[in-house]
Amino acid sequence: MARPAAGVSALAPPASAPPPPGRVARLAALAPGFALGGLGVAVAWGVHLALGGVPMLTVAVVLGILAAHLPGTRGVVRGGGRAGLSFAGKRLMRLGVVLLGLKLSLDDVLGLGWASVAMVCGVVTATFFGTWWLGRRMGLRGHAAEPHIDNSLPLLVATGYAICGASAIGAVSEVSDSDERDVATSVALVTLCGTLAVAVLPLLQHPLGLSDAQFGRWVGASVHDVGQVVAAAQTAGPSALGEAVLVKLMRVALLAPLVAAVAVSVRARRAREAQQAEQTSQARLGEEAGRTARARRPPLVPLFVLGFLAMVALRTTDRLPSAALDTAATAQELLLAAALFGLGSAVHLPSLARTGGRVAALGLCAWVVVAGVGYSGVLLTA
Repeated sequence: MARPAAGVSALAPPASAPPPPGRVARLAALAPGFALGGLGVAVAWGVHLALGGVPMLTVAVVLGILAAHLPGTRGVVRGGGRAGLSFAGKRLMRLGVVLLGLKLSLDDVLGLGWASVAMVCGVVTATFFGTWWLGRRMGLRGHAAEPHIDNSLPLLVATGYAICGASAIGAVSEVSDSDERDVATSVALVTLCGTLAVAVLPLLQHPLGLSDAQFGRWVGASVHDVGQVVAAAQTAGPSALGEAVLVKLMRVALLAPLVAAVAVSVRARRAREAQQAEQTSQARLGEEAGRTARARRPPLVPLFVLGFLAMVALRTTDRLPSAALDTAATAQELLLAAALFGLGSAVHLPSLARTGGRVAALGLCAWVVVAGVGYSGVLLTA
């Protein structure tokens, strides 16, 4: 029997031991999810082109939910494709939010007038806190297990209704460490109610006695996603569409301060938890817990929100050619569609059915709140 060579331990690993997984291996793990997401985006785009009144982002969410439950794709969603779909739901959402800033110019916001700006701020504030309060009263806490994520689901739903639908939900979830299932449920709920608004609000224009311009402002103040705003407002003509887009972009401008406020709240809560841990635990364990909590505090303003603000500033300079803005708008739609497909694939309908009644009730109540407050604001600023 051969002996080990001199200076070489018999217990040493073989020279051909595989190296730890690198970038190529990580990309390979994401590939199945990317492929399925790309197929979903292509189908959503095709449906949007065939049915111009149907927003592509709405179709993407629905396709993601279907992919999670159809026999042919369910295995990919729950197995090898989960990593890529989760990556799309988070990282691509951030890029889409950054490019969303190119749709907003400070000149457009100032052109609304201070009365309209105050109206939009009032609608956002009333919708956010009203929806959050209702969700907590209904006992909807979500799936988050950590104590600092209190009432995660109401927070996300309130954000989506108050600001800009799925984009706002994705942005706030990044600083609140919300569970992926809560994000997916919130996106599905906001998308469903926004789609319902596209069909219902045009029917109410004349019974409520709204002119075309007033109707556009109402749509911009009360409908969630930008694409849904365009789909609803264009039914009343170009005047309504222009007013709707301006008011909606003012709501989008409030995304950055809202995310910063949530981040400050999470940091403050984690600081209190660290202090309590140091007071109630043994000295060593308390210091370790405090260091861990402090290390996990989110930044006051996340990097992608700074990118959003930078794009707003760039658009305000009015130096970008229309071709570049069109390209960025298309890229933003595709990125958000991929992100929403990934989030939709995380929706598990049997689990959602257990709290579906309360979730649906929250969505309906929040819809009534934002539509009612928006209508009042339009009448006051007419």
